[in-house]
Amino acid sequence: MNWTKAERYRSLRDVSALEMEVLRTKTAASPWRFGYHIQPPTGLLNDPNGFAYYDGEYHLFYQWFPLGPVHGLKHWYHVSSPDLVHWTDRGVALVPETKEDSHGAYSGSGFVVDDTLHVMYTGNHRTDDWTRHASQIIGVLRDGVIERRNVAIPDIPAGYTEHFRDPKVWEEDGAYYAIVGAQRTDETGCVVLYRSTDLNEWTFLGEVKTELERFGYMWECPDVFELNGRHVLIFSPQGIEPEGHRYHNIYQSGYVTGTLDLETLVFTHESFEELDFGFDFYAPQTTEHDGRRILVGWMGLPEIEYPTDRYGWAHALTLPRELSLEDGVLKQRPVLEMKQLRTNQFADESGTHIEMISPKRYELKLSTFGEDFELELLKTEEESLVIRYEKDTRELTIDRTNAGEPFATEFGTTRTKVIDVTSLHLFVDSSSVECFVNDGDAVATLRVFPSDDEKRIRFVGAEASLVGWKYE
Repeated sequence: MNWTKAERYRSLRDVSALEMEVLRTKTAASPWRFGYHIQPPTGLLNDPNGFAYYDGEYHLFYQWFPLGPVHGLKHWYHVSSPDLVHWTDRGVALVPETKEDSHGAYSGSGFVVDDTLHVMYTGNHRTDDWTRHASQIIGVLRDGVIERRNVAIPDIPAGYTEHFRDPKVWEEDGAYYAIVGAQRTDETGCVVLYRSTDLNEWTFLGEVKTELERFGYMWECPDVFELNGRHVLIFSPQGIEPEGHRYHNIYQSGYVTGTLDLETLVFTHESFEELDFGFDFYAPQTTEHDGRRILVGWMGLPEIEYPTDRYGWAHALTLPRELSLEDGVLKQRPVLEMKQLRTNQFADESGTHIEMISPKRYELKLSTFGEDFELELLKTEEESLVIRYEKDTRELTIDRTNAGEPFATEFGTTRTKVIDVTSLHLFVDSSSVECFVNDGDAVATLRVFPSDDEKRIRFVGAEASLVGWKYE
């Protein structure tokens, strides 16, 4: 379908109940709907937004275009969970309908003030000649709906373009800080910082000074926090060229660790590292509760057609991951609460050649002694997702060349990470695989669109063990 501008910028307010029901029916017919991931009821999901713990629950919003698998007028959709596993659908929370967000309620973050969940998000406005203007808006959650409180940052500071978005707010020493993704007028990416004491008046502090002066043309979705006495800056740079096994997706997501001085704005940091070496991961956001730092990402990428498009929907969110900083490495582990989804154990075997029928959705643990292996998932006569490790080169390769319906092949069908491998922890859903390596040393997230045929799991290599649990 060739989407016109008018079709892309229709508000949910202008859509009839019948039209939405037709869309829901079309989406429900998709064979690749998820079993245990957050997914849109219809249309396109992208960035996770407003992630915060409030009133006994985790609240999570996401970018949502309701009417189809394209980027159009972005709303915010709302889900909540007491345990990061069982999510309740709260419906649409934010419909863009002011001048400032007339062309989309773009990404932002959540924070609690005076026992009220606040958000700050980017309002996207277009003039008649389609010139973009971005402003940063604060809202509060009341009765499941985000009410606008004030336009906190109405304009762009000198030296930056209107690509100025995705504020992440935190409180420190009695003040509020907002880090914002930006593009300089010379079309290079960076992040800038604001400060406020009352959420009304925001002072532009300046650009965060990093050692990544010319690193892509735009930095999206910044997030900064402390772990183990160090600062972590997560962001998604656009315009990074492939380099060896790195940076092969259309856009990347990664982090630097170090020390951020809020007075001088100097960030002294280590090298930029990718958060995920898979095919389908972008725009992550974190929150903190009870001493735990939890990350959720968009399981997808912009500007790519996915096989679910023909059913009127696209994308999902990743499983929540708990972060820790250990020996300078940002480790990501699936939250322990995922164990609640285990039903019957379908695998508990050791050997050099293991093969079995697999459920449609499951969790699988592979333990090895660091030797060569090949693990095939979603295996049929014609298809399989191949995960291969070669000890001599220390290369772990994920190959989805024949893992079902092909897509995004212009970006390659394999991803490789150089790492010593002793274990894999895998979560397989109807159309996704998340692979945690060595208890969180690395993660690969990918979408797959397999046929409906019966699937098998096959392992060949040196002595290893496989343990698996079915997920309903």
